[in-house]
Amino acid sequence: MKKLALHWKILIGMVLGILFGLAMTSVDGGASFVGSWIKPFGTIFVKLLKLIAVPLIIASLIKGISDLKDISKFKNIGLRTIAIYVGTTVIAITIGLLLVNVVQPGKGISEDTITRLTETYANSGSVQAKIAEASKQKSSGPLQFLVDMVPDNAMKAMSNNKAMLQVIFFTIFFGIAMLLIGEKKSEPLKNFFDSLNEVVLKMVDLIMLFAPYAVFALLANVVVSSNDPDLLLALLKYAGTVVFGLLIMVAFYMVLISVFTKKNPMWFLQKISPAQLLAFSTSSSAATLPVTMERVEEHVGVDKEVSSFVLPVGATINMDGTSLYQAVAAVFIAQALSFDLTFADQLTIILTALLASIGSAAVPGAGMVMLVIVLEAVGFPSDKLAIGLALIFAVDRPLDMCRTVINVTGDATVSTLVAKSVGKLGTPNPKNWDDNYDEVK
Repeated sequence: MKKLALHWKILIGMVLGILFGLAMTSVDGGASFVGSWIKPFGTIFVKLLKLIAVPLIIASLIKGISDLKDISKFKNIGLRTIAIYVGTTVIAITIGLLLVNVVQPGKGISEDTITRLTETYANSGSVQAKIAEASKQKSSGPLQFLVDMVPDNAMKAMSNNKAMLQVIFFTIFFGIAMLLIGEKKSEPLKNFFDSLNEVVLKMVDLIMLFAPYAVFALLANVVVSSNDPDLLLALLKYAGTVVFGLLIMVAFYMVLISVFTKKNPMWFLQKISPAQLLAFSTSSSAATLPVTMERVEEHVGVDKEVSSFVLPVGATINMDGTSLYQAVAAVFIAQALSFDLTFADQLTIILTALLASIGSAAVPGAGMVMLVIVLEAVGFPSDKLAIGLALIFAVDRPLDMCRTVINVTGDATVSTLVAKSVGKLGTPNPKNWDDNYDEVK
């Protein structure tokens, strides 16, 4: 009997999790039961993925660089990666601005809804924390992101999943130094990291065995902790605009895959679907990174030399879905609160959202911090910032799940495009958790 593919197992887990969550909302104490007995399994799964993210980046990136044998190849990959990431982000923001100006979802929000949303969310600790964090980021200098990229303590950086760029910087520095000491002297170290990379990838395979059950737990918790359904319906036009824009981005990625790699877009989506489904469930590009790397390398055929650089960098600086969401959210808030935006203001949104995406953490809720920075850049009144965030807070969690899927899809697409452009897109070679089981059982 043919085994059910992983993406189908995860989809079944998602559907059952949503249905179970809905059932628990109608039971007294159901939400408390899910929070106490179901949610922890999802939390453990996310922690396991984050646990191996840094070791995987270090082992994979050092292996990729040491296999290059030529530093100029690495420069070629790096320049193409940054150029394509910037290009897709600008396109995502532009799509968001075009849609929100055509649909104008903010024009349909009643004064009563604005008042209810303001009373419910404007003074919440979460909203105020995001405004404070945005102010902190905005007060730093224009080159602060370069300063933040360089760690003063490598071990400290490796112990913090939010310091992914610092880990990447140190690892690239380390890998280049390995190349420069010559193949003979670096061989023992190279063999160590090659072996470490295989071990961590096997850990990914083992963790993914638990994925369908973890997704069930994560989705059940999302459903039971959802907000006022009436407020969600009031924001349906806004949410629909964001989701439609995200779907356009998927279509754009598939055109790129079809035109530049000559691969079937449906085949590509099927191969990366487990990473997309986990991105939806966890709302975190960083947590999904180990799975994204495994799917792109083993199931799409991208060489490790490319994926080990493109994907970790993408999880940190490439946030197409989040950038599109910011464009729609900023204009939606301006429309709802009667704040006129000029054409120059909308160009400012493109530039600010692009720069904000580079320094944003790949974790749930980072988009709201970026949004505050974008709103302040166009002169939005500071005393209305809390009201503006309150307008979209009710639907931020489900939209965060959707835009994280686009962030991960964008990372996988760009890695495939870069691999094709440098002749590093080969034949897929999937591995299973039990490939070597007979040797040790």
